[in-house]
Amino acid sequence: MTTGYVLALCMSPQDGAQTTSETTESTENIIRHRDISCTERWHWDTQDVEAEGTALLCDDTKTAVTFHPHWSNGTAGIRATRPLAGELNYWEIHVGDRVFGTSLMFGLTTKKARLMSKEFKNLIGEDIHGWGLSHKGHIYHNGISSYYCKPFKEYTPVVVGILVDRKRREITYFKDGVNLGVAFKNVNQVQEDMYPTISSTAAKTYMSLGLRVRTFVDLQDRCRHIIAQSLGELAPASQGMISEDIADKVASLPLPARVKDFIRCGMHS
Repeated sequence: MTTGYVLALCMSPQDGAQTTSETTESTENIIRHRDISCTERWHWDTQDVEAEGTALLCDDTKTAVTFHPHWSNGTAGIRATRPLAGELNYWEIHVGDRVFGTSLMFGLTTKKARLMSKEFKNLIGEDIHGWGLSHKGHIYHNGISSYYCKPFKEYTPVVVGILVDRKRREITYFKDGVNLGVAFKNVNQVQEDMYPTISSTAAKTYMSLGLRVRTFVDLQDRCRHIIAQSLGELAPASQGMISEDIADKVASLPLPARVKDFIRCGMHS
């Protein structure tokens, strides 16, 4: 199990931007310069929320979510199937044009954070188990909000990027590729896994996963990634399962059974 990084954090400066050279760096430069090159395959965990009824609807790949597909009577959220791994994690959420309402949120939660509420509220960060950014430009943790950036333009598609630096203990957001600066810093370590999470109060809000990458945990992790690439498995990264063709290729590798199992494990979401 990976270790999550949370609790006892300081909010960002009032204008939401860190005055460092990195703030002006593009998403592409940060990913390249910091070697965030391990492709991730996690998707949204429908098992967490399926008992809650029809508050959200996932597509077949579980990489796209429509919140409140008919009408909204509260707040719905969903978590990733995998917790963070590696020193650096970066992922993107593509939001459709239904950007409006009380709160669309993007961030992280532990398994202790709830994913549904009958209230229209800022769900991610309502307690110590979550850290979130609302489309209205405020960040939330432990029920405390702080101004971070200008509100997102309503009824306009947007791409939200999230960078989690577990060594520096920081969380940074990007909007359409622009670095908005450090949102949360001095994030201290606890023994809980952290999961990418999104939520919405607005009816028919559509969000889909884009780029998902992280740094390698160790040399073994890097080798597994290279093997998966050579087998062609990382191309359809939005798919949650290994194809029969790829499974056959793994089975035919001249490697011990436990190594093959390790490779297969990395190919599943």
